Amino acid sequence: MGMSYDSNEKKTGKKLYDYQHAAIEQIFEKFNSFPENHNLLYQLPTGGGKTVIFAEIAKRYITETGKKVLILTHRIELCNQTSGLLSEIGVNNKIINSKVKTLPNNNDYKCFVAMVETLNNRLQDQVMDMQNVGLVIIDEAHYNSFRKLFDYFGKSVVLGVTATPLSSNIKLPMKHLYHELIVGHSIAGLIEKGFLAKAETYSYDVSLSTLKVGINGDYTVKSSELLYSNFTMLDKLLYAYEHKAKGTKTLIFNNGINTSKHVQILFEKAGYDVRHLDNTHKEDERREILEWFKKTPDAILTSVGILTTGFDEPTIETIVLNRATKSLTLYHQMIGRGSRVIKNKKKFTVIDLGNNALRFGLWDAPINWHDIFKSPDFYLENITSDEDIEKNFKYILPDEIRDRFSKTKEIAMDIEGEYTKAQSVGKRPKIVLDKSLDQHIQMCLDNAEDVYEARQLAGLLDEDIENRAKRYAHCLTKSTKNYIKWLQDDYKRQLVSSITRKFIQLEAMKQYD
Repeated sequence: MGMSYDSNEKKTGKKLYDYQHAAIEQIFEKFNSFPENHNLLYQLPTGGGKTVIFAEIAKRYITETGKKVLILTHRIELCNQTSGLLSEIGVNNKIINSKVKTLPNNNDYKCFVAMVETLNNRLQDQVMDMQNVGLVIIDEAHYNSFRKLFDYFGKSVVLGVTATPLSSNIKLPMKHLYHELIVGHSIAGLIEKGFLAKAETYSYDVSLSTLKVGINGDYTVKSSELLYSNFTMLDKLLYAYEHKAKGTKTLIFNNGINTSKHVQILFEKAGYDVRHLDNTHKEDERREILEWFKKTPDAILTSVGILTTGFDEPTIETIVLNRATKSLTLYHQMIGRGSRVIKNKKKFTVIDLGNNALRFGLWDAPINWHDIFKSPDFYLENITSDEDIEKNFKYILPDEIRDRFSKTKEIAMDIEGEYTKAQSVGKRPKIVLDKSLDQHIQMCLDNAEDVYEARQLAGLLDEDIENRAKRYAHCLTKSTKNYIKWLQDDYKRQLVSSITRKFIQLEAMKQYD
C-alpha cells in the first residue's frame, strides 16, 4: 500500500509520487518531440493529483524554455487553488480575473492563471498580449468553453488535462482539437497503490421512463425534479441512507434545486443534521456551509451540481447519486468527491439511485480511454439504454414488507421462465399473469386476519406488481408505456376484487358450516 496524500507534501511540491513523476517525464518527451503547434491530452482520474502534476510541468517548462505558461480553468475556485499551489512551489504567477483589465508587456510574470471567459474578452478587446506563451495548460479540458481560445495560441504547445477525455458536446469531439491522448494510471491502479479509496456501491433499481433527455444529451432538470421530488423516490432515498450510510458524512447530488430542498426537509423531519447548497448561495453562505460540513462528523449535505469540480473534502464517507445522468464525466466527478484517502479512511460508500452503475459500469471498472477518444460516437451509441437496464430489474421485497408475508415460503416468481414454459407447451401468454395473480392472492389470504388487512397487504405489493407486469410486457415485446400502465392497473384491480370475493366466500362457508 502507498501513502495517502499529505497536505504539506502537496503544498510544498517537494514530493511527487512515482506515477506523477512518470507522467511528467512522458509529457516532456512529447514536448521535446513537438516543441510547438502540438495539442496533447492527458487523462488522470479525479483524486490522482492533476493540479500537482501540471503545476510542476509549468515550473519545469519555464525553467527549460524561458517561455511563458498560461493555465486556463472554467471556475474561480480552480483559479485560486492553482495560483496558490504555483506560488508555493516558487512559480511567480498572476491571476487574470475580472479585475485585471490590461496586461503590460513585461516579464514580471512567467505564468498566468485565467478564467476562460475573462481571458477571451481581454484578447478580443486586444488589451492583452500573449505572444510569448509557449505552453497553454487547460484544466478540465472536456469542457467546450476552451475551444474559442485555441485560435489565439496557434504556435503554442497545448496540454489538456481531464479525468474523462470525452467532450461535453457530442458534436465537437476532442480528437478534433488534440493530436494525441496520454492515459495515466487507472482508478483501480490508484486504489491498489493506496492513493484512492475503494468505492462500495449499492444500487437501487429506479424506473426512469418519465425522464426526458434535453438538447445537451442529459436528462432535463424539469423531468428529474418531477421524479426525484415524489414521495416514492424520497422514501427510497431515506431507506437507502438509513440502511447503508447512517451516521456517515454524506454528500448528496441532485438534478434540481427543488429536489435538493425536498431532500433537506426529508432528512430534517427524520431528525438528521442536514444543509442544502446550490449555486444561488452567496460566497459567504457557501463558505459557512462547507465549513460546517467539514467540522460535523455525520453531516448530510444535499447539493445541486456545484460541488462536482474544484471541491476537495477528504472526510466524506458516503456519496449519494440522487439523480440519473447520461454523462460519464459527471458520473466520475460525483463519485470522485468521496475517493480521497485520509488516515482512517480506505473505502467509501456510493448509493446509486439513478441506475448509473448499470449504465456506465462500476466507478473503478476498466475503461479504454483511447477507444473513447478515437470513436466517441461509437461509445455513446453503445451505452446501455434505460429500457434495456429496466428489462433486467428483479424487484425484491424489502425486509419490512417481506416480514408481513412471513407465513408464505416462496414469494418470488420467474416471469421470463414462466413465459418460456407457457410458449413451449403452446399455452396463451396470459397464463403467466394469471399464475402470478393467484400467488399474490394466496399471499394476502395466508397472512391476513380479515379482508381489511388483506387489502392493506395487497397495497404493499404495488412495486412487485409493477415490476412483474413490466417484465411480462417485455416478453411480449409490447412495452409501450400505456400498455404497461394498463396491465399494472388492471392487475391491481383484479387483486383487490379477488381478495374481497375470496373473503366473502370464506364468510359464507363459515355460516353454512
